[in-house]
Amino acid sequence: MSLFKARDWWSTVLGEKEEFDQGCLCLADVDNSGNGQDKIIVGSFMGYLRIFSPHPVKTGDGSQAEDLLLEVHLRDPILQVEVGKFVSGTEMLHLAVLHSRKLCVYSVSGTLGNVEHGNQYQIKLMYEHNLQRTACNMTYGSFGGVKGRDLICIQSMDGMLMVFEQESYAFGRFLPGSLLPGPLAYSSRTDSFITVSSCRQVESYKYQVLAFATDADKRQETEQQKLGSGKRLVVDWTLNIGEQALDICIVSFNQTVSSVFVLGERNFFCLKDNGQIRFMKKLDCSPSCFLPYCSVSEGTINTLIGNHNSMLHIYQDVTLKWATQLPHIPVAVRVGCLRDLKGVIVTLSDDGHLQCSYLGTDPSLFQAPKVQSRELNYDELDVELKELQKIIKDVNKSQGTALWPMTEKEDDLKVSAMVSPSFDSVSQATDAEVGTDLVPSVTVKVTLQNRAVLQKVKLSIYVQPPLVLTRDQFTFEFTTPEMTSTVAFSVYLKRSYMPSTLDGNAVVSYSRPTGIPRVIQCKFRLPLKLICLPGQPSKTASHKLTIDTNKPPVSLLSLFPGFANQSEDDQVNVMGFRFLGGSRVTLLASKTSQRYRIQSEQFEDLWLITNELILRLQEYFEKQGIKDFACSFSGSMPLQEYFELIDRHFELRKNGEKLEELLSERAVQFRAIQRRLLARFKDKTPAPLQHLDTLLDGTYKQVTALADAVEENRGDLLQSLSRLQSATRLLILLLGLWQKLSTDQLALLEAAFLPLQEDTQELGWEETADAAISHLLKTCLSKSSKEQALNLSSQLDAPKDTSRLKKHITLLCDRLAKGGRLCLSTDAAAPQPMVMPGGCTPIPESELEERALEQDSAELFTNHRHLIAEPPMPEVPPLQGVLE
Repeated sequence: MSLFKARDWWSTVLGEKEEFDQGCLCLADVDNSGNGQDKIIVGSFMGYLRIFSPHPVKTGDGSQAEDLLLEVHLRDPILQVEVGKFVSGTEMLHLAVLHSRKLCVYSVSGTLGNVEHGNQYQIKLMYEHNLQRTACNMTYGSFGGVKGRDLICIQSMDGMLMVFEQESYAFGRFLPGSLLPGPLAYSSRTDSFITVSSCRQVESYKYQVLAFATDADKRQETEQQKLGSGKRLVVDWTLNIGEQALDICIVSFNQTVSSVFVLGERNFFCLKDNGQIRFMKKLDCSPSCFLPYCSVSEGTINTLIGNHNSMLHIYQDVTLKWATQLPHIPVAVRVGCLRDLKGVIVTLSDDGHLQCSYLGTDPSLFQAPKVQSRELNYDELDVELKELQKIIKDVNKSQGTALWPMTEKEDDLKVSAMVSPSFDSVSQATDAEVGTDLVPSVTVKVTLQNRAVLQKVKLSIYVQPPLVLTRDQFTFEFTTPEMTSTVAFSVYLKRSYMPSTLDGNAVVSYSRPTGIPRVIQCKFRLPLKLICLPGQPSKTASHKLTIDTNKPPVSLLSLFPGFANQSEDDQVNVMGFRFLGGSRVTLLASKTSQRYRIQSEQFEDLWLITNELILRLQEYFEKQGIKDFACSFSGSMPLQEYFELIDRHFELRKNGEKLEELLSERAVQFRAIQRRLLARFKDKTPAPLQHLDTLLDGTYKQVTALADAVEENRGDLLQSLSRLQSATRLLILLLGLWQKLSTDQLALLEAAFLPLQEDTQELGWEETADAAISHLLKTCLSKSSKEQALNLSSQLDAPKDTSRLKKHITLLCDRLAKGGRLCLSTDAAAPQPMVMPGGCTPIPESELEERALEQDSAELFTNHRHLIAEPPMPEVPPLQGVLE
């Protein structure tokens, strides 16, 4: 047990979801029992008033039923509770409760009980004052030197001091220059009120000055004030502390010496009566409350300071004497005498943890038992060590997969996804922005089946924008094994451009009963008809692709049954597609050769139809039992069209950066004009605005226009990124068909060209893809060990242009054409002699060498493009005849 924890004497938790602040706690003999025992009075913002008298059987006991003397719901929020001589004609103590619009004074009395239930306590309303202004806090004392009674001063939210002489209202005064109320305290020695204004300075006002000043019926100066009726409210002294104050306390040993303690946000100050600093202390942690109190035994003033680290520090002047840990962050702290125990520290948190504790230590009576000594058997230890070394060696050989069966991951949870074959009867695309087309939606069902008890299983659904989900997050609780849960959601197209893929991903994350985290993925594919409609084939197109196969052509009607127009001929060899965004794609199948042609006006629109064609051809021949079906591409790589999309995306990034810089400049200008205007309006001597209002209006319009331009550019950038991703996937597909790349090699290319990250101004697609492609060129596609020794820079910076990225992409295609193969293993990355003619071009190490490389690779790639130029298709009939 730590020596620096507060010793818990008694504690309780007040209510449920109630809130408390520094004025909600008070200690006093409120029932006038006369035995010197304090009671704990607590009020909450929920309006509950509670009075406790702790009687723990032993130290550390919780609250018992008999400890709560009284609990009353006063309905209105309780801002502050104080105990004093507030009723005329008697010097008995009464309880004052401050509400936001009311001040109530109660009498607390107890009746001796004759049965085991104990004494009974009740409160009686003596009087109340309805306030015309919203109250903030209050203080009390013998204002003006009165004897035998206490007066109350309430500070309102707009800086007005309202003085009440018990049952009657005395006067109200506005503090000069008040903007926000601060803490308030009364010094009986100087008969003055001390507060901290919004100017961050401590101010002192004499009670006599307040009493004889002009009455504050309204905030502005009246005609009587201007004519000299009444006195002007003048501050006695001020002290600038440079920070906002949390609380003020005034402590004195006698009527000859008193000190004003002010708790700031970073320091606490001790001031003399005249406002001079006696001392100050810089605090290490952010304070939450404090309480100065007199140490009778030492003859000094100690200060309790609670902070937001749940610590309670005890200072003697500026010296830290003790630090103790509390179980909560205190917002109020008091010291009192409870059950003949003097100096009990009572703390209250903002969520209702009330604790009575003391400073001290509890001696530990625990003694560690003696360890039984035994002789070590070194032979057994040697055998065990060899077994462990063998296990470690086997794990290193198998790269950690031999000891972990793959079926273990699937034992706890099974995930499956099913896409509805038909659209929703009522489309869920209520916020789609796709023009005049009716946007459909399709339902996807994800089923989870567990075999063990699992808690907090989270399911996340991901689709490619601009596809959106009606819901993408789900949480499950599998309390018993063999439970099945199914969730359904709808997917639809929100924007007028096409997604880069129709694949979706359902990711389930959970923790096994042993605590090991697991992640399961389940992919699903959305139907093409979700984003595409049948359309008329186009006769001309700017971009064309030809896919060769090794099997006879298949009727497009059987491949795309939902997209063919009515035709008399069963062998439909032309088909048109119209995306919901408006673009069109035409698909042609040769009747005599084994080729298919895809053409469109936009290069990136070829991707979805080309990929869908290859997938449906593979599924068609698999159903026929044919396993040797293959596709190939013998045309030239469409790098020029791809580079145009890269330039468009990079241009939008640069435009966005310029617009944001311009918006930042206009915002700074707008704030500067506002400060100028505010200074003119606050000036007591009116001055002409000098067209500052016109300049403010013009700057505001510019800021609004620039903000709209930034938002529009962000939308264009997202659309451009989606188009670039579609073109990138098409380029990877053509590279795989061209060079007969394996699935692992295609996955490596996709990881390099399509990094999983958000496209932002700080880190965009261009620099990330360039770093990945450069790594491939320096490792598995390198020519010599000299290129492998080159390291990438550790910092990714936005490039000035895209020329370097284009060179690396061109070089990647050239090295793949020369026989290079993609692999991440160390053996494959070692330099090997090329069997293909021509050899690979080395990575440039200087600008001069890079220019020479650009010329050589361009010449090589141009010659290569002539060698693999797209062959003619004489077997395909003219499009005009097909349409007729």
